[in-house]
Amino acid sequence: MSETPLRIGIAGIGTVGAALVNILAGKADLLAARCGRAIVLSGVCARDRSRDRGCDLSAVEWFDDPVALAASEGIDVFVELMGGDGDPAHAAVKAALHAGKHVVTANKALLARHGVELARIAEEKGLILNFEAAVAGGIPVIKTMREALTSNTISRVFGILNGTCNYMLTRMEMEGLSYEACLKDAQALGYAEADPTFDVEGFDTAHKLAILTSLAFGSEISADEIYVEGISNITTEDIEAAGELGYRIKLLGVAQKTASGIEQRVHPTMVPVAAPIAQISGVTNAVAIEADLVGQLVLSGPGAGGEATASAVSGDICDIAKSRPGHQQAPALGVPAAALAPYVQARMRAHEGGYFIRLNVYDQAGVFASIASRMAEEGISLESIVQRKRDGKTRSPADQQTIILITHETTEQAIRNALERIETDGHLAAHAQMFRIEK
Repeated sequence: MSETPLRIGIAGIGTVGAALVNILAGKADLLAARCGRAIVLSGVCARDRSRDRGCDLSAVEWFDDPVALAASEGIDVFVELMGGDGDPAHAAVKAALHAGKHVVTANKALLARHGVELARIAEEKGLILNFEAAVAGGIPVIKTMREALTSNTISRVFGILNGTCNYMLTRMEMEGLSYEACLKDAQALGYAEADPTFDVEGFDTAHKLAILTSLAFGSEISADEIYVEGISNITTEDIEAAGELGYRIKLLGVAQKTASGIEQRVHPTMVPVAAPIAQISGVTNAVAIEADLVGQLVLSGPGAGGEATASAVSGDICDIAKSRPGHQQAPALGVPAAALAPYVQARMRAHEGGYFIRLNVYDQAGVFASIASRMAEEGISLESIVQRKRDGKTRSPADQQTIILITHETTEQAIRNALERIETDGHLAAHAQMFRIEK
């Protein structure tokens, strides 16, 4: 065992940071035995020194400025757990790398915005930049894609990457709750923020997907080129209709290679109830990777939470502890930053697949025939049609009924063209609801 300990500095002692402090202290002997050297906490930076965080920091040097901690001669590894894609996180990580410190971060927003820049600096300095906890919490998806699947050509990666949304969709299905009621409960339980926009509108998933896309296809990270839809417009009617047709609605992040470039999209998706990804419930995350040699891998587990996320952070620290000077480390993004291909965005509306369409229409003669005609004009073939049963009462022209359509494989552009024409015809009582189907 090496007599030189690995000295750690942590910026951000929130839920994850406090859990990490307890892991480093409570499992010190185990970590030393497995890593071949002791791992010691040498410095921390947090806003409030007096706050009780449930961990012992009495013997650790405190810093008021994370950049000062990052450049401190008293640490070997800078662990960034502050969050955010700008300063102080960005400035502190750059300072650490320029000062010759390895970096571990759980900050998906930072990597989605500055990951290529930081990877390039790390490689130039011969340093390690690890970020397992930035995507899917405790699931080791980064290590799997960056190291275990090196000989594979990946064609598609997709998954449930936000526990808040998955929790809400699960309860909407199982308990028949509305979106608004589920959101209120999620906030009360701490699964959703007071302002839930980042989670429920799909932006958190998009940041994580951008990182996975780079690892999967060797391309530069491009978080701004992702098509994003959230779950705020999903109704219990959509959930029930999906179930009747053998599907379940999940918010998925999907990245795949196409003839026109790389397609990145985040949106509610219909998946067959028998599919592995459909079985993921509650706050659990899952990532599916499709590759030429291994077929499909599905990794699932806790996507958030203090201990699960801190487990991933500590694993990254241990990898650094096991490394030896002069030995080549795996590039942060799987291939050297200079070799990353420029990102080429696929034509989104050229996406092909099946679609679920819910139409609230006026209960008038000829409406259904008109809808079928508009679909046929765009070459859209229908796999199934569900028309909600009437209750036997006399109807007025203002009454409404629901029509559910499942299409065979077609393009998104064709679907949107047909829906625009149906709306122009004046048959819709509300905007159409459309979900892609992933098989």
